[in-house]
Amino acid sequence: MAEDKSTHVFTLESGVAGEIKIADDVVAVIASLAAQEVEGVGTMAAGLGKTLMGYVGMKTADKGVHVEVIDGVVTAELAVNVKYGYSIPEVSKRVQEKVKSAIETMTGLSVADVNIRVAGVDMGSESGK
Repeated sequence: MAEDKSTHVFTLESGVAGEIKIADDVVAVIASLAAQEVEGVGTMAAGLGKTLMGYVGMKTADKGVHVEVIDGVVTAELAVNVKYGYSIPEVSKRVQEKVKSAIETMTGLSVADVNIRVAGVDMGSESGK
Protein backbone atom coordinates (compact mmCIF):
# COMPACT_ATOMS: atom_id res chain seq x y z
CA MET A 1 0.00 0.00 0.00
CA ALA A 2 1.53 3.32 -1.07
CA GLU A 3 1.73 6.00 1.59
CA ASP A 4 -0.12 9.24 0.82
CA LYS A 5 2.52 11.97 0.44
CA SER A 6 0.44 14.36 2.55
CA THR A 7 0.04 11.95 5.47
CA HIS A 8 2.71 11.36 8.08
CA VAL A 9 2.85 8.07 9.93
CA PHE A 10 4.21 7.69 13.44
CA THR A 11 4.97 4.40 15.12
CA LEU A 12 3.76 4.21 18.69
CA GLU A 13 5.86 2.94 21.59
CA SER A 14 6.92 -0.67 21.41
CA GLY A 15 4.25 -3.03 22.67
CA VAL A 16 1.43 -0.78 21.42
CA ALA A 17 -0.27 -1.85 18.22
CA GLY A 18 -1.14 0.77 15.62
CA GLU A 19 0.08 3.98 14.11
CA ILE A 20 -0.78 7.66 14.03
CA LYS A 21 -1.37 9.43 10.72
CA ILE A 22 -1.40 13.23 10.46
CA ALA A 23 -2.33 14.90 7.16
CA ASP A 24 -0.60 18.08 5.95
CA ASP A 25 -3.99 19.80 6.00
CA VAL A 26 -4.23 19.18 9.75
CA VAL A 27 -0.83 20.78 10.32
CA ALA A 28 -1.89 23.75 8.14
CA VAL A 29 -5.08 24.26 10.15
CA ILE A 30 -3.10 24.20 13.41
CA ALA A 31 -0.71 26.81 11.99
CA SER A 32 -3.55 29.04 10.78
CA LEU A 33 -5.46 28.94 14.07
CA ALA A 34 -2.30 29.60 16.10
CA ALA A 35 -1.38 32.60 13.91
CA GLN A 36 -4.84 34.10 14.28
CA GLU A 37 -4.49 34.01 18.09
CA VAL A 38 -1.60 36.48 17.96
CA GLU A 39 -2.50 40.08 18.81
CA GLY A 40 -1.92 42.29 15.79
CA VAL A 41 -2.77 39.66 13.18
CA GLY A 42 -5.77 40.85 11.21
CA THR A 43 -6.68 38.16 8.73
CA MET A 44 -4.95 35.39 6.88
CA ALA A 45 -4.23 36.23 3.25
CA ALA A 46 -5.44 33.58 0.82
CA GLY A 47 -3.87 32.71 -2.50
CA LEU A 48 -5.92 32.81 -5.69
CA GLY A 49 -6.89 29.14 -5.48
CA LYS A 50 -8.24 29.44 -1.97
CA THR A 51 -10.04 32.68 -2.85
CA LEU A 52 -11.78 30.95 -5.76
CA MET A 53 -12.72 28.03 -3.50
CA GLY A 54 -14.36 30.53 -1.14
CA TYR A 55 -16.49 31.86 -3.99
CA VAL A 56 -17.89 28.41 -4.72
CA GLY A 57 -18.80 27.86 -1.08
CA MET A 58 -15.85 25.78 0.11
CA LYS A 59 -14.62 26.94 3.49
CA THR A 60 -11.02 26.30 4.50
CA ALA A 61 -9.48 26.99 7.89
CA ASP A 62 -5.97 26.84 6.46
CA LYS A 63 -6.16 29.71 3.98
CA GLY A 64 -2.92 31.62 3.72
CA VAL A 65 -0.89 28.63 4.93
CA HIS A 66 1.32 26.17 3.11
CA VAL A 67 3.11 23.42 5.00
CA GLU A 68 5.57 20.83 3.87
CA VAL A 69 6.50 17.90 6.06
CA ILE A 70 9.55 15.85 5.15
CA ASP A 71 10.74 13.07 7.46
CA GLY A 72 8.81 14.51 10.41
CA VAL A 73 10.19 18.04 9.96
CA VAL A 74 7.78 20.88 9.14
CA THR A 75 8.38 23.97 7.06
CA ALA A 76 5.44 26.38 7.22
CA GLU A 77 4.73 29.46 5.12
CA LEU A 78 2.01 31.84 6.26
CA ALA A 79 0.58 34.90 4.52
CA VAL A 80 -0.97 37.32 7.00
CA ASN A 81 -2.45 40.77 7.09
CA VAL A 82 -1.24 42.80 10.06
CA LYS A 83 -3.56 45.24 11.83
CA TYR A 84 -2.73 48.90 11.30
CA GLY A 85 -0.68 50.37 14.15
CA TYR A 86 1.16 47.19 15.09
CA SER A 87 4.87 46.54 14.58
CA ILE A 88 5.23 44.16 11.64
CA PRO A 89 8.53 42.64 12.88
CA GLU A 90 7.13 42.08 16.39
CA VAL A 91 3.86 40.56 15.18
CA SER A 92 5.74 38.33 12.73
CA LYS A 93 8.10 37.10 15.46
CA ARG A 94 5.18 36.29 17.78
CA VAL A 95 3.41 34.43 14.94
CA GLN A 96 6.55 32.38 14.27
CA GLU A 97 6.87 31.44 17.95
CA LYS A 98 3.16 30.64 18.38
CA VAL A 99 2.91 28.53 15.22
CA LYS A 100 6.10 26.57 16.01
CA SER A 101 4.93 25.86 19.55
CA ALA A 102 1.40 24.83 18.48
CA ILE A 103 2.58 22.44 15.76
CA GLU A 104 5.22 20.80 17.93
CA THR A 105 2.91 20.48 20.94
CA MET A 106 -0.11 19.13 19.07
CA THR A 107 1.59 16.84 16.55
CA GLY A 108 4.98 15.85 17.93
CA LEU A 109 6.54 16.94 14.63
CA SER A 110 9.65 19.11 14.63
CA VAL A 111 9.41 22.59 13.07
CA ALA A 112 12.42 23.81 11.09
CA ASP A 113 11.04 27.06 9.65
CA VAL A 114 8.01 29.31 9.97
CA ASN A 115 8.21 31.85 7.16
CA ILE A 116 5.91 34.87 7.29
CA ARG A 117 4.78 36.91 4.31
CA VAL A 118 2.98 40.11 5.24
CA ALA A 119 0.48 40.45 2.42
CA GLY A 120 -1.19 43.63 3.62
CA VAL A 121 -2.34 45.89 6.42
CA ASP A 122 -5.86 45.60 7.82
CA MET A 123 -7.34 49.07 8.17
CA GLY A 124 -10.15 48.26 10.59
CA SER A 125 -12.26 50.77 12.49
CA GLU A 126 -9.87 50.45 15.45
CA SER A 127 -6.28 51.54 14.90
CA GLY A 128 -4.09 48.89 16.49
CA LYS A 129 -3.17 49.09 20.15
